[in-house]
Order: sequence, then C-alpha cells, then structure tokens
Amino acid sequence: MITSFLLRSLDRKILIAIGLLLALAIVVPALNLLTSETSALHIPTYMVALFGKYLTYAMLALALDLVWGFCGILSLGHGAFFALGGYAMGMYLMRQIGPRGVYGDPILPDFMVFLNWKELPWFWHGFDMFWFAALMVFVAPGLLAFVFGWFAFRSRVNGVYLSIITQAMTYALLLAFFRNDMGFGGNNGLTDFKDILGFNIQADGTRAALFAITAVTLALSLMLASAIVRSKYGKVLVGIRDAESRTRFLGYRVEHMKLFTFVVSAMMAGVAGALYVPQIGIINPGEFAPANSIEVVIWTAVGGRATLIGPIIGAILVNGGKTIFTGLFPNAWLFALGGLFVLVTLFLPKGIVGTASQLWGRRKEYRDAADAEIAHKTVEAKP
Repeated sequence: MITSFLLRSLDRKILIAIGLLLALAIVVPALNLLTSETSALHIPTYMVALFGKYLTYAMLALALDLVWGFCGILSLGHGAFFALGGYAMGMYLMRQIGPRGVYGDPILPDFMVFLNWKELPWFWHGFDMFWFAALMVFVAPGLLAFVFGWFAFRSRVNGVYLSIITQAMTYALLLAFFRNDMGFGGNNGLTDFKDILGFNIQADGTRAALFAITAVTLALSLMLASAIVRSKYGKVLVGIRDAESRTRFLGYRVEHMKLFTFVVSAMMAGVAGALYVPQIGIINPGEFAPANSIEVVIWTAVGGRATLIGPIIGAILVNGGKTIFTGLFPNAWLFALGGLFVLVTLFLPKGIVGTASQLWGRRKEYRDAADAEIAHKTVEAKP
C-alpha cells in the first residue's frame, strides 16, 4: 500500500531523476572496480568518494527544499542536523577501532585517553552496535528539530526571525562541540576510522558500496519528498507557505504540519551526514559552522527552490565548481559563490530547473495557441 502510494506520487521528471540515480549506483562502482586503472573509463577511488560527498550534499539540499520550498521555512541551521547525523555515525566508527588506536585502549577512543578520561561517557554506550548508531542518526537530529520546532512554531515565529534563531542554534552547537569536555573530540573531532560493519573503510569495494548506498538513499529520499509534496498534505504546506494566516483560518493546525515537515527534513539531513562521514573520513565541529548552512541555501536557490530536483542539481554543480575553482583560484572562490547567489537571485529567481520549466511551459503554450489558430483557420477555409 505504501509502495503504491509512493509510485503514484511520482511524475515524469522525478522518475527520470530516480532512474539516473539508480543507474549511477551501478555504473560508477562498476567503472571503479571492473575496469583497469589504465582504461579511459576507469573512475579512481578518490573520485568515487568525491562523487559520494556531492550526493550527500544533494540530499541535504533536498531536505532544505522540503521545508523552505514548500513550507516557507528558511532554515539557516540545517547544517546542525547534518552534523548530528555525522557525529552519530562517527561515534560508531570510533568504537570499531578498539585496541588498534594509537594508545591501544580497547574501549576509550584515543582523544579520551589523551585527555585522561577514566571511563566511557554514558552517551557513548550503545554506539558499538550499528543498529543503535543507525537509530541515533534519525533520533538525534529529529529530536532536536522536534524540540526546537515545538517552541518556535507554537510561538508563531516566522520569517527572518525564525531564520536567525535557527542560525543561533547551529552556532551554539558549534561552540559546544568545540569544547574538549563535551566528549566529542573537541576541535579535532572524530577521525582515523578503520572499519564499518567489519569491512575496511579504505578498501575500494567499501568505497564503491558506500557510493551506491548513498545514490540509492538519495533516490528514496527524493521519492519520499515527492510523495509528501504531491499529496493533499503537500497542498496544505504550499498554502501555509503562501498564506499562513488564511490556512490557519480554514481550520488547519499549521504549527503541527510545520513541525512534522521540519522533523522529517531534519532526519533526512541527518542521514545525509551519516553517509558523508565514512566517505570523507572525519567529522568535526566545523560542520556546525553557520556558513555551511548558508551554502545549502545557495545550492537550493541555484538549482531551483520548490522543484525537488533543482536542489540536487544545484548542490552537485556548485560543489563541483567549488572543487575545480578552489584549486585554480583559492582566494576568489567565496567571492564567486556570493556573486553567483546574487546573480541567480536577480536574473534566475526560480533557479536553473524552475526557469527551464517556466520556459518550457511558455513554449508549450505558444505551440498550443499556434495549433489552435491553425485549426481555426482550417475550419474557416472549409466551404
């Protein structure tokens, strides 16, 4: 029943995007593992990890589009949910190191031994089990989003004020996680991972599998987001975005609907963070930086807000450009990124996908009008 509901909610563009992601999940690992390193078709392992990172960013942008594009909640704190999911996975990976760490302690991670911790903190217990860590990937960002949203939406905080307090939230977490006594590695964060589910995290096969899992997870996230926004519930979300007072007047519990969407979006961002960490090999407090959350807004705006596919494209294009241009012009990249956002806001307010859809719609209208005019003249010409 759930599967049929999800499939009915997919339009042609979403189906094509899902098909491309599933194809990538097969093609990229195959070109990495089954082709010779001397082949022109070979994709190096470092590129597989890099592409995987882009897909996790795409999932984060999709999560933001769900609340910003369709519910009107401009969150400048989604980087916090991404980082919490990453820390949950990082804690599991740290517990898998065991006695292979620098200090050889079978229980305590190296940074705790270095800081003279005597026992494992209570909140680290359970992270030696993958199922528990996977559960925390959803629970940690989801719980934060629920508590934050419960107070914010019940207090009817909207617009720029909501954006500011979401940014204050992620900045507060940044300062907290930088502290050594928090038990999360302080400034250095969590790194030096060895295994995931018993597999060497540096092995080519593991890297390829992580990429495939990321692509499939992004496809499933896109399917879920499409099901939400194309349902009756999604129609109400758009009503909240465009006329919240009128929607509330019609009898809808606006704060409950916003809270549900915000929590789902936060958990999606947490999953993205969990997939990011094993592919990059580190998670530190820098992921909480407010600038990271602002970048996600830029990816979404460039690709096209309220299009679902647009944020995915925007995240991949902007981060691909960042990889290239930071190597060529490292001092000018931030200026280019800011300029890109200004240009898109002024000349492409609907983003790449939104503008393309608008132009295609106009072309179809002109073509239909021309066909109607030709048919009318043909009828008139008949004796």
